[in-house]
Amino acid sequence: MERATHLVPVEAPIADAARLGYVVIIEPNFTGHRWRYVEWIAQTCLEAGYPCLVVTENSNEDHRLAREIMAANREDLQIAFVDAESQRQSRGLKRVSYARFHAYFKLAYDSVKRVERVRLVVVPYVDYFFHALPLLGTPFGRTPWIAITMRATFHHRKVGVRTPGRPLVNMLKSLLFRRAVHTKGLRTLLSIDPTLAEWVGRAKPKHGAKVEYVADPFPDAKAEDPLVARERLGLDPDGRYLLVYGSISERKGICELAEALAGITDAPTLLLAGEQDPDIRGFMRAFIPILKPAPVILDRFISNETERDLFSACDVVWLGYKGHYGMSGVLVQAYRFDKPVIATSEGLIGWFCRGGQLGPCLDDLSAQSIKHALDEVAAKWRSGEPHRRPLDHLLARNTLGQFKETLRQAITEAVATRA
Repeated sequence: MERATHLVPVEAPIADAARLGYVVIIEPNFTGHRWRYVEWIAQTCLEAGYPCLVVTENSNEDHRLAREIMAANREDLQIAFVDAESQRQSRGLKRVSYARFHAYFKLAYDSVKRVERVRLVVVPYVDYFFHALPLLGTPFGRTPWIAITMRATFHHRKVGVRTPGRPLVNMLKSLLFRRAVHTKGLRTLLSIDPTLAEWVGRAKPKHGAKVEYVADPFPDAKAEDPLVARERLGLDPDGRYLLVYGSISERKGICELAEALAGITDAPTLLLAGEQDPDIRGFMRAFIPILKPAPVILDRFISNETERDLFSACDVVWLGYKGHYGMSGVLVQAYRFDKPVIATSEGLIGWFCRGGQLGPCLDDLSAQSIKHALDEVAAKWRSGEPHRRPLDHLLARNTLGQFKETLRQAITEAVATRA
């Protein structure tokens, strides 16, 4: 077990950390955004006065977050490295990934519990083993715990989210969910999907853990002056730009969008920013001569500074995705930068954009539907009517500050109780 650093400035370490006991954060995987959640949760604990201890696998020992933690040598923030048993050694039920992850979290907890006082366990991504809870129970003994779920979709059709019908799968997962929230010690289940808490409110389950919405956090970013941003990007100060942003694949709906733009007179300029997959790269090479005005293409990784310029410079953001039913960081950024969107009506994107306050929604990706949506946006440009985001929209909560406050409340309530 390694001593650790503070992740945010504080005046002094929390005194008597070992005597107080630790909030233990268990996350075996530091890839993608997983490590960010660990960092934000650790910051929340320390800011609220709770010493914390991160548990992860040895493969993350050289990760930036682990190095920062070890370098500062503080008693109130520590890190432990615990490896799972190899998959080759797994037998019986442990060959199932849910059971295998459940075993890892139990091992991680037991390893820490033997040498430190544990006040609470926080699981940043409970979807690793959530469906195993009805069969295997809590992996954390008598210790209270809270968790975040990011993948629950079984309830979507019940709350008006347009998703493919999977009645048998959804029914099974609904039953597992109802049982899982009654797992011993589970105090609060937080979901980055607001519709899960809505469904639970309608279902009115008896007892069990509280299910609450925690908005997926996005660090604050202030918009640049549009003309300054356009100058840096080499864009026409008087042009109209339609931004498609992120990892560019067929699921972005880019093929349908390009084909629709090719048939529109006075179409906005396509601003395509983000690394393209090989299929889209080939498609765009064929379409570049057809599109008028010529598209602006940034086929590469986009830095934070360039991202800010892109969202500051554009006039409308494309969210006409295909087969994407989860949340979108591009939607949050469009809201942050007060830009209208053209969005799919499916999944959580469609749910957040319902009512048209954020821009037109597409029932399909036909050229006619896309043209109609672009005409709607262009009509506002011609009238001089500026887009104004609704300040009371749920997307206003997608801030790091709001995330920490929701988490702090859940941690404080859980620490005050015992299993």
